Amino acid sequence: MLPHLDLAHQLSLRGLALTVLVTPKNLPLLNPLLSAHPSVQTLVLPFPPHPKLPPGVENVRDIGMLGNAPIIAALSGLRLPIARWFASHPNPPVAILSDFFLGWTLELADELRVPRIAFFSSGAFLTSVVDFCWRNIESVRRASAADAVELPDLPGAPSFLEKHLPSVFRLYRESDQDWQIVRTGMLENMASWGCVFNTFDHLEGQYLEHLRQRVGHVRVYGVGPLNLIGLDDLSSRGHLGAGAGAGSDVLGWLDGCPDGSVLYVCFGSQKLMTREQMEALASGLERSGARFVWVVKSGTATQVEEGYGAVPDGFEAREAVVAGKMVVAWPMEADQFVNARLLVEDMAVAVRACEGADTVPDPDELGQAIAGSMREGLPERARAQELRGKAFEAVEPGGGSSWRGLDELVKELGRLRKQ
Repeated sequence: MLPHLDLAHQLSLRGLALTVLVTPKNLPLLNPLLSAHPSVQTLVLPFPPHPKLPPGVENVRDIGMLGNAPIIAALSGLRLPIARWFASHPNPPVAILSDFFLGWTLELADELRVPRIAFFSSGAFLTSVVDFCWRNIESVRRASAADAVELPDLPGAPSFLEKHLPSVFRLYRESDQDWQIVRTGMLENMASWGCVFNTFDHLEGQYLEHLRQRVGHVRVYGVGPLNLIGLDDLSSRGHLGAGAGAGSDVLGWLDGCPDGSVLYVCFGSQKLMTREQMEALASGLERSGARFVWVVKSGTATQVEEGYGAVPDGFEAREAVVAGKMVVAWPMEADQFVNARLLVEDMAVAVRACEGADTVPDPDELGQAIAGSMREGLPERARAQELRGKAFEAVEPGGGSSWRGLDELVKELGRLRKQ
C-alpha cells in the first residue's frame, strides 16, 4: 500500500485528479498523502465480510500470509459498490489503477468501459516468474514433483526448486473458490491496458522488456524505486493508529554511527518467527559484533505466550541497539526466494546467510555470515553501492528512466482524458 500511495503522490504532482478507494481501518495510511495533496479525494467503502476472516480484519498484516486469498476474495465484493459510485458520479474517472492482487478490477473496468492499469509494488522478475507459473500450472506441477522447475520463456531461462516458487502460486488449490479468484486476477493483470512496476531499468530492464513482449504493447512502465521520490513525511507511514512518529531516538542513534556500519534486520509485516529461530538469530547477531537494528513484529497474546515473535529474555539489556541501515535477507516464503535469486545470484549485490521458513540456523555460522557481510571491501557491498547510485539516477527529474516512465504514463492518461 505504501508504494501505491507514493505513486499516487507522483501522479498528483503531475496534475492528475485522483480518488483513492480505501476501507475505514486503512484510512489512516492515507494521512501523509492527503496532507500533501488536499485535492485528492477519498472513497471510503466498508470492508466486505468473509467467512474466513475475523470481524474487523481489513489488512493482511493483521492475519498473516494465509489471509491473502480471503482478503482478495473479500475485496472483490466491492465491485458492485464501485460500479454504483461510478454511475452516480457527475465526472467519473477515466481509468482504474489498482494493485496486482486486485486483478478482478479488470472486469469491472471493462464493464465501466475505462482502462485498468495494474500496479506491481514488487518486481518485474517476480511477476515474470508468477505469470509463467499461472499459465503453465500442470507442467510446473509435474516438474515440481520431479526436480527443479525450469522457466525457458524468461531471460536466462532460470530454474527454481518447488519450495522456492512464490507462495501465491504454491498455495493455490483448484477446489478453493478464493484461490480461483486469485488465479483469475493474476492472469487478468497481464490483460490490462497497462502495467506499472516499482522497479528500474538497471535492476530489471530485461524483465520489463520481457513483459512488454508478453503483453504485446509498450505500456509497461518501470517507475521506481518510488520510496526515493515518495512522500517526504515519513513519520506516520505504515501506521494504522498509535505509534506514529515513534523512533526519533533511533534516528538520533543512527546519526552517531559511521556510514554503512549498521545492519537492518526485518522479516516483513506478516512473518512471526518461532522461539528457536528468535533465539538463534539473537545469538547470531550478538556474536557478529555488528551494530544492528532488529524490527520485531508483535504477535497476539496467544502467539507471544507460545514464543512466536518474542525477543529472548535479557537480550535487549545486553545489546543497546535500536535502528539500522543495511538489509540482510533470510528468504522464508512469499516472493523472498525469487528476490534473493535476483540480488544474490543475478546482480551479486547481496550474500545469502540462511534460508527456509522452518530453519533454525547455527548461531556461530550465522554470526560469521553477518560479520562477513559487514566487512569493508566486500565486493557485494561495492556493487550494492553502485546499484544504489543507479537507483537514484533512475528517479532523477527529467533524465532518469523511471522519471521518464512516470511522464509517459501521465501522457497516456492525459490522452484518455481528452477522448
